[in-house]
Amino acid sequence: MAENRQSTGPVTLSLEGGRRPERADAARNRRILLDTASRIVRDEGVAALSMESVAAAAGVGIGTVYRRFGDRAGLAYALLDEQERDFQAAFISGPPPLGPDAEPAVRLRAYLDRYVDRLAEHAELLATAETHRYQSGAYNVQRRHLAMLINQIDPQLDGPYLADALLAALSGQLYLHQTTEAGMSVERIRAGIAQLLRGIVDG
Repeated sequence: MAENRQSTGPVTLSLEGGRRPERADAARNRRILLDTASRIVRDEGVAALSMESVAAAAGVGIGTVYRRFGDRAGLAYALLDEQERDFQAAFISGPPPLGPDAEPAVRLRAYLDRYVDRLAEHAELLATAETHRYQSGAYNVQRRHLAMLINQIDPQLDGPYLADALLAALSGQLYLHQTTEAGMSVERIRAGIAQLLRGIVDG
């Protein structure tokens, strides 16, 4: 049976991963819960973040938090939403080296380097949110973006597969394992990602 492979033609990306428009009161209540969750992460760390802790600190019933975010991973994902949208805007329409005025190989290197920066800053939250990773609009945008750049570099490459492979190497859980269990530095991880990229670009 023939496989369905994503087109290697031009891809137009738009921002995804954000929330639907809300009523003013619903948006205000959501902001209160997210501000509360942010304070918990800032003051006590990601390990202290739970549906129960947010509900207690915000003075609401735990059902309110579950209805709003679904589970702890959904809460972590919501905390990352604004930063994710800024990142998407940078690689979709921002200036070089991330944005469209740079060469594909330069953009790909810049994307991976910036993602390692994100891991260094937000690895615990990203790891917590990863149970939603493959269902999220954000992952789909990133995957399509990398596949597009890879196929601009070489149309014969399997862009979607290689995009998934690169993003797997940028997992929050893997990053935490590498830095806490395997004793790898951020710069060693950055260098390893660059080696993976050279295998694609210089193939």
